Amino acid sequence: MGKVANDQAVPSQELPTGASAVPAGGGTDSGAGAGGARVASGGLLTRGIPVREVLGSPCLSGARLMAGERGLDRVVHRLRTVDVVDDLPRIEPYEMLLATGRPLTEAAQDAARLVAELERRQVAAVAVPLGRGADELPPEMLETADHLGLPIVRLPGDVACDDLVNGVLTDILNRQAAVLERSEEAHRALANVVLAGGGLTALTCELSTLLGGSVLVTTPDGRVLAQSDPPQGCPQVQECFDPSGRFRVERFKHGLHSLEERGARVALVPVRAGALDHGRIVLIAGERPVDGSDVHVLERAAATAALVITKELAVAAVESKYQGDFLRDLLAGRAGEPEHAVPHCASLGWDVDRPVVVVVAELDPGQDPGPQPRGLRPLHERFATAWSMVVREHDPGAAVGGFSQEVVVVMGAVDAAAAIRTVRQMVAQVSGDGGGGRRTFSTGVSRVTERPALLPQAYEQARRAARVGRQMHGPGAIADFDSLGVYRLLSLIPDSAELSAFLRETLRELATRDDQEAAGLRTTLQVLLDTNLNVAETARALHFHYNTLRYRIGKLERLLGPFTTDPHLRLNLALALQVLRMRGL
Repeated sequence: MGKVANDQAVPSQELPTGASAVPAGGGTDSGAGAGGARVASGGLLTRGIPVREVLGSPCLSGARLMAGERGLDRVVHRLRTVDVVDDLPRIEPYEMLLATGRPLTEAAQDAARLVAELERRQVAAVAVPLGRGADELPPEMLETADHLGLPIVRLPGDVACDDLVNGVLTDILNRQAAVLERSEEAHRALANVVLAGGGLTALTCELSTLLGGSVLVTTPDGRVLAQSDPPQGCPQVQECFDPSGRFRVERFKHGLHSLEERGARVALVPVRAGALDHGRIVLIAGERPVDGSDVHVLERAAATAALVITKELAVAAVESKYQGDFLRDLLAGRAGEPEHAVPHCASLGWDVDRPVVVVVAELDPGQDPGPQPRGLRPLHERFATAWSMVVREHDPGAAVGGFSQEVVVVMGAVDAAAAIRTVRQMVAQVSGDGGGGRRTFSTGVSRVTERPALLPQAYEQARRAARVGRQMHGPGAIADFDSLGVYRLLSLIPDSAELSAFLRETLRELATRDDQEAAGLRTTLQVLLDTNLNVAETARALHFHYNTLRYRIGKLERLLGPFTTDPHLRLNLALALQVLRMRGL
């Protein structure tokens, strides 16, 4: 429904329409199936009125709906008097057809195909005056209209075409005037909020008052930037959000949508500044009907929100550049003595003079992000913004900085275990369900440090934990420095070929074989080493018979050497098994 044909010269009984196009991505009702009502974006609805309102007009008193009740929300832009059969090529979208020509009963043989063609041309409704075949329409025509949701209306026999056209035109003009008046009122109210220094939160609260629903502003991938308190009676719609609280923007297009949960209605409009996509502004309403005028108000509000976001981004860009440079110097040990660096951190809102951990989140390499949507900010900027929003919820005094491929966080920590739990919660919030175009990242956590002078060391620990965690567990890993063990040493070997050679020389054919027997022998060897060669304990752990295990030990010694009597060989084998777990060799 994203196309409105240009008006041609029309007979006097046709209503004129504007020539402006519907915005790209015009919304459809997500709750409508095949043949459901076409619910358009706010711009489309402000140029017309729904069929149900046309039927409520005084000039249509006595009209009766014969089929297509599901299509009563279709939008009427104009009314055209036609011979539906002969004038079919002249019919344009969003017209309500007044069949005053040859009776439709003459189309009985092709009734279903005729209705399907009217649906394809996006006709809003068909009105048939009494005496022109309204009481004799083929059952196939009515059944097809019901299936497709195309309203067919029987008009009273005494209805005057001129009165009908004038009445519908008057209703459309009144609707346009009312929508524009409401839109201007909302624009003045929002402009006053911005001029008074209000931000996105103040905008959402004002919109909530104007529209009578819960209003939120999100980033392009759905992270909530600001949200009003829901008015009394407004539902909390959980199906719109993932477990991390991200609004599922990928499920909604520009326009109106119906939800199954509690009968809620959602209106969504993109927030754009030129070609730059700043996010979405969303209205969630309960029992109150939401129509195109609400979407039109949201569209005006989106322009105001774009100005606020642009201003905030300009200020944040300067602050982030300065803060990022200082954080980089702090983590590199170039920020000066602690007695000078700590007060400067406090002036930036960072509390580093306490027990802290350093967290490093690195975007995983090798991912194909695909074509980036036009207008989005660079990936690393959106990644840093997401982390900053989440960290502020857990620790307002934390330092957050975004570098080229990583985000660094210096946050308070009571102890190591509590810090790891908090980091896992934050990673879950940043990752969400993977929607909104997100990429995976690996996270490393340093030891708890109590002195600001040790922050450079903690930063290196967190970076190493992120890299080794990715090697051990793959993309999306979370690792803390204290849990790395021997991998801390293995990760320091720059030549992976040397590690691979050591692996082949020590484990021999068990290093390269992928069959089930080799995997079973490696598992047996690992458990033997873990139990310090305790045969009875190993047999219980592996659920083997004692003689079966003795046979496997003999086979391992024939392959690898006398590891049961050579402690140096056992050390090499234990180390090789750890190397085998490392990825990317």
